[in-house]
Amino acid sequence: MRPILTLRQYTKDLIIHSHDHAQLVFGLSGALDFEVGGHGSQVIQQSFVVVPSGFHHACNSANGSRCLVLDIPSDQWVAQSLGEHADASRRLLDSAARLPLDAGQSQLVSWLAGSQVDDPLIAQQGAVLLLASLNNVKPEVMGGRRLPYAALNAHIDQHAAYPLQVADLARIADLSSARLHARFVAECGQTPMDYIRSRRLHRAVELLRDTVLPIGEIASRVGYSSQSAFAAAVLREFGASPGKLRREGGDKRR
Repeated sequence: MRPILTLRQYTKDLIIHSHDHAQLVFGLSGALDFEVGGHGSQVIQQSFVVVPSGFHHACNSANGSRCLVLDIPSDQWVAQSLGEHADASRRLLDSAARLPLDAGQSQLVSWLAGSQVDDPLIAQQGAVLLLASLNNVKPEVMGGRRLPYAALNAHIDQHAAYPLQVADLARIADLSSARLHARFVAECGQTPMDYIRSRRLHRAVELLRDTVLPIGEIASRVGYSSQSAFAAAVLREFGASPGKLRREGGDKRR
């Protein structure tokens, strides 16, 4: 059985996952860039983020962050442990949000962080008390602008022949890598690297149909050093080989 309360250190390494239980992440020190379902914020002191069960989320911290994490064991645990507070706690846990802590709640988080949270009794009772204290907190809706697709596409097209990383696009969008990843998943249903790959391959199809460049040259122009790897990627993306797509383009030009 996983611990209910844990102290965690976050670094610049990007964490991307989801899990089948709700989670609360409380800031203790530093700033943690956090994205849930495509909406972003920062977890700092006197604030926390709600991650509902099953929600895709990503986080990292450029300069390091320390947090107290509450992993909700199950809905049954909420019902048995919170009693008359259970319904309010379920509502809290059902929506991704960034929330503030008042002075008393912040003191409780700090006290738990300094306690033996690996002791099952302290963790159990501390988690129940903490959850009950949060039932009247007003959420700050997590939001964010749409991605600057024109600028991102221009950069991908200009550098299609060269290696591209998520950090390259994050700089253009003025987002952390964690926020960019989650925003792409929410808005496009793709990771940033999947988006780059797809953009390159669509450009390759344009070159196949509209030019007489050798297939190996087109592969190189969109970042593939191997013509066979390029052909396999085109087949996966479009269900046809580069040669067939070229022939189709020739038929349309006649």
